[in-house]
Amino acid sequence: MKGVRFWQWVWTPGGRGSRNHAYLRERLVVLPLLTALAFAPFAWAYSSVRGDAAYVQERVAPALGNLAEARVSLQIADQEASDSLRAGRAVELSGLSERYRILSTRATQRLNQVARGGALSMAERQDLDVVAGLVADYGTWTAWAQANADDPALRKAALAYARSILCSAREKPGTGSGPDKHLGCRHNTGSDATAVVDRVTALERALQKRLASRVAVGADVLAAFLVSGVAFLLLVRGYWRTQVFLHRRFRLHASLPLLGAAVPLLALPLLAVDAVLVQRAQSDATATARALSGRTTPADKSTVEIADLEDSVDRELAEGRLAYLDGVSVWVLPAGLLSAAVTGGTLHAYRREYVRLTPAGATP
Repeated sequence: MKGVRFWQWVWTPGGRGSRNHAYLRERLVVLPLLTALAFAPFAWAYSSVRGDAAYVQERVAPALGNLAEARVSLQIADQEASDSLRAGRAVELSGLSERYRILSTRATQRLNQVARGGALSMAERQDLDVVAGLVADYGTWTAWAQANADDPALRKAALAYARSILCSAREKPGTGSGPDKHLGCRHNTGSDATAVVDRVTALERALQKRLASRVAVGADVLAAFLVSGVAFLLLVRGYWRTQVFLHRRFRLHASLPLLGAAVPLLALPLLAVDAVLVQRAQSDATATARALSGRTTPADKSTVEIADLEDSVDRELAEGRLAYLDGVSVWVLPAGLLSAAVTGGTLHAYRREYVRLTPAGATP
């Protein structure tokens, strides 16, 4: 019976046979309630979608780009150091190549940016501190190899130890690989993941998992949008029927306060479209962000591909939303509550006015 009563509250137009006082009292309850049901779940779900997009764009995606560039820059720097040290005694005078110094400095800067970015948990931040310490040790042993360039045995031993700090294992040489061919790092997992590349790769994988969990639409978000959508449709119908009732019984062409209270409803479809666009942009950006870990290698001795992928992620997230709606999510719930308050106040005023003007003995 309660379900039938609620249905009548929403759908009955208040035609002949309806008691005016009772009808207004019922509308006074149901319309503000439907307004709250339309706006409150929507505000939470929309804020979640927008918040996840902002988190991905401002924290996770930059961290993945910084880690990828640090990893690749260190491996290219290692190749540069190895090439420079082959010159033997000459490297003591000329020093390691300028590109080695630039890449080493860039890797350190990128790791510092990850530390300041706020994308890592406390445990991951500690792992990053270990990585920074290992990178410093790598530079120290490489410099020691340079200082002993005139002694082939010491130079090779120092360089080998420095490279073991960077990589715990190397890729298998291909067919026809010469002695001077550089072999890329092969990352290990578990207890064997002790080198710089191993630890950086582990951090990248952790961020990739966090990215996937943020982008995935949860059942709670879908349920909130569903509840809001149903309440929205019932509310639109309820407003229309209430206007018809007021036109018939109060001889009002239209209730301006109720029309004003219904204005925030116009924003919900637009915000829903924006939520769909943002979610689609996140999915596209996630696929691009995965490439930061999967396709970036030091094979071409360049970090240009990483910069291109970072730009692609930023562009997909920026262009995949309605930019003029940035910051609107915090106002959705207040707008809904204001609409509910105006609706309730207006119907309460109509109800009191009707009771005051009803002749004595007449049926309200």
